[in-house]
Amino acid sequence: ALLIGGAAIVLNLPLGYAREGYRRFSLGWFVCVHLSIPLIAYLRLANHVSAWAIPAFIVCALLGQVAGGRVRRGRQARS
Repeated sequence: ALLIGGAAIVLNLPLGYAREGYRRFSLGWFVCVHLSIPLIAYLRLANHVSAWAIPAFIVCALLGQVAGGRVRRGRQARS
């Protein structure tokens, strides 16, 4: 479960970075927010991880999204 949580963070870093380039609630924004969900779900099911771990994976995905967005905002501020 820890590896899947780590994968959720790593997968969502570039997606959070990309998400910052889209207007909120646009199609591109929606895709960036949700693109990792099928892969994380597959990893959970393939490794027989209980559904009780889903909230933890959501938190990991959110952390990756936020961190990726902060990286992009930080780079733009320095430009």
